Amino acid sequence: MPKDYLCQKFFNLNRMKFNASIVIRSFLALAIATGVAACNQNKTESKPAAATPAAASPEKADIVFINQDSVVSQYQYIKDMDKRMDAKAKAAQSDVGSRQQAIQREVSEYQRNAGTMSADQRAATEQRLQRKGQEFQQYQQNAGAQIQNDQMNEQTKLYEKLVSFTKAYAKEKGYKFVLTFKKGDPTMLYGDPSLDVTADVIKKLNDEYTKDKK
Repeated sequence: MPKDYLCQKFFNLNRMKFNASIVIRSFLALAIATGVAACNQNKTESKPAAATPAAASPEKADIVFINQDSVVSQYQYIKDMDKRMDAKAKAAQSDVGSRQQAIQREVSEYQRNAGTMSADQRAATEQRLQRKGQEFQQYQQNAGAQIQNDQMNEQTKLYEKLVSFTKAYAKEKGYKFVLTFKKGDPTMLYGDPSLDVTADVIKKLNDEYTKDKK
């Protein structure tokens, strides 16, 4: 076994870094759309077959939109989620790093003393270090998998929270569609500012979250 065998096997700790904003942006629109769709479906199912649709009020908008970037940056739940995941990732990084350094010290010690050791001693030490290296690789994989699992759990909780909120919000306001947009998204190039409910949504989200925390 090469003397630097273990030195080439250590975990890239930066891969455990979690960025909530990037992940949230990828499914925030889906969560909101799902909530509105569920709300509209419930309205359709509960509506009598013979009912005549009410005329839409000219002052009442049926379609509104939300700025995803603002929700991500201002929704306190997402900020706290990001902090939780960042703390978990840093703790895992520290733990894996400590184990890495301990093995590196053993490898360095072996490299210094290899010249004075018998062939049997070198073989036994190399086998032990190789075994430790394999155990370390398994440990680092488990640590990374745990972070990913925690991340998915957090995403699921956020998704369910957004779906529930949007469904209730659309029902309360009488909206048929709640659209979302973010910077660089070509699917929505313009929206009348009067249809932007971002500030109201963020306020209600944060108010609801504050009550939940209490």
